[in-house]
Amino acid sequence: MLIDGNPGRTVPALDRGLHYGDGLFETIAVQAGRPLLLERHLRRLQSGCARLDIPCPDLQLLAGETGQVALGSERAVVKIIVTRGSGGRGYAPPGEPRPLRIVSLHEWPEYPAVARTTGVDVALCRIRLARQPALAGLKHLNRLEQVLARGEVLAAGALEGVVLDTSGFAIEGTMSNLFAIRGDDLWTPDLSACGVEGVVRTEILDRAAAWSLRTVVRECTPEDIATADEAFLTNSIIGVWPLRAIAGRTLRGTARATEIARRLVAEGAIPPP
Repeated sequence: MLIDGNPGRTVPALDRGLHYGDGLFETIAVQAGRPLLLERHLRRLQSGCARLDIPCPDLQLLAGETGQVALGSERAVVKIIVTRGSGGRGYAPPGEPRPLRIVSLHEWPEYPAVARTTGVDVALCRIRLARQPALAGLKHLNRLEQVLARGEVLAAGALEGVVLDTSGFAIEGTMSNLFAIRGDDLWTPDLSACGVEGVVRTEILDRAAAWSLRTVVRECTPEDIATADEAFLTNSIIGVWPLRAIAGRTLRGTARATEIARRLVAEGAIPPP
């Protein structure tokens, strides 16, 4: 683990990431020592820092530190955290923040292989996501909604659950983005009010036209997902998980989701199964 470029395991007790969740993070898959979609992750981090008015660390520096901790890892996860740095008591940010950066290496999580092939069954989580456009799309450190939703999923013995917002629209999984296929249309929820704009989500939206799919970003109800031809979940670590059923309703198939996963693996965007 590197903290501001130096090996370490501790951060200052007054760091605002600890006190207020005042910061951002990225979770990056490493395959054969190579961080996947690194440039996309760093661009998202840079964009998030600009929106939160946190001075962004030099991206080349972060790329170098990411490569340093990933070196020699066949299959692992790198996490980058950038906080606004230390400050006194109170919400007001310091006038001249000195951001803290943490780059750490983690073991690869082992999920059942069938999640990538036959798919997963998901329930609708009870916890709802608050609608807050100022934070929508950001992978910020305030993740208590996801912590509670993930607790629901684990208590149910499931791999993932779908989270709605306070208006009842399906937004994402507890740790993933959500897609549905209807004919040749690829639907994904509008994240302008809440949710995280995942890098694999962005990668798929950018490539969809080449796969003869028309992208539709819109408000999606749970019914829209349950009645789709197919649906699937994505993130940098799981890759693509087809949805076999949602809230007890079985979807029609998984073939196109599986093909999307195959293409993304072939193009080096997600790790192989």
